[in-house]
Amino acid sequence: MKMKNIDDFQLIVDEEIKRQHRNLEPKELYEPIWYTLSNGGKRLRPVLVLMGCQLFSDRIEEAVLPAIGIEMFHNFTLLHDDIMDKAFLRRNRPTVHIKWDVNRAILSGDALAIQSNIFISSCSREVLPEVLNVFLTTALQVCEGQQYDLNFEIKSMVSVDEYMNMIRLKTAVLLAGSLQIGAIIGGAGKDWAQRVYDLGCELGMAFQLQDDLLDTFGDEDVFGKSIGGDILSDKKTFLLIKAYEQASPEQAKVLDDCYSGKCTDPDQKVKEVRKIFMDLGIDQMTRKKVREYLYSALAILEELPVEKERKTELENFTRSLMDRVR
Repeated sequence: MKMKNIDDFQLIVDEEIKRQHRNLEPKELYEPIWYTLSNGGKRLRPVLVLMGCQLFSDRIEEAVLPAIGIEMFHNFTLLHDDIMDKAFLRRNRPTVHIKWDVNRAILSGDALAIQSNIFISSCSREVLPEVLNVFLTTALQVCEGQQYDLNFEIKSMVSVDEYMNMIRLKTAVLLAGSLQIGAIIGGAGKDWAQRVYDLGCELGMAFQLQDDLLDTFGDEDVFGKSIGGDILSDKKTFLLIKAYEQASPEQAKVLDDCYSGKCTDPDQKVKEVRKIFMDLGIDQMTRKKVREYLYSALAILEELPVEKERKTELENFTRSLMDRVR
């Protein structure tokens, strides 16, 4: 059987989402859900479910509905995150609570979360307990990560270890759980499904650190949003934490001024913080850390006892992430 690629998987996911969300009532509940699910994106998490399944099986159709469930859960978290962050835009469109209202956004988010459980539970009876255990554990960890992220907003200083644990929970575990659920459905044994999870965790850590890097040093046209958003919102990212570790007293004072509200010109704030990051080599340090995680993911992929052609698409995806930070 010819192995499917990422484009194939994205098409499968998009078509199934459309099929599942036609003409649902009441429209007041489901219209914001469809608006959320149709709001672009590369469908990374459901694609990883299907990739994880293809590593061990040709029967990827068995993983399609659980993959949709993962996408619904991810979008539920985004919808509620936007409420907590008081965000006005998501992928250049008004967020649900702005387009409609907070009550509808909360209720539609709740419905998305419930739908995600229904779709995840559609897998075969033989693997259902294991799949549910991975999904529910992962879902709770994502909530824990979000709480740590909220805690960081009022902490004066965050350590690298604290930050890495937060992004592991908030971002990496969902990518890891997606791959693992696919592998379980595909028939991987417990030990190899765990190694697939480990691979996904390395990818997830690289993915978030890469996001931090691109938010400050990316190309706006390629990245798809304005550069410097994390700086302007005073986010304690890996880059900022490492900068404080390396900064001279003079550089630390500039950072203090920028992050205490003394710098009122947004463009100047981004310019000054970026300069310190570059003077300290924080951009290169972050690139190196991203590559370490990606090389670790590739090493785990090499271990997996499956034909090389089954690994090709996941390897290509991993190397494409590496290309983004060169």
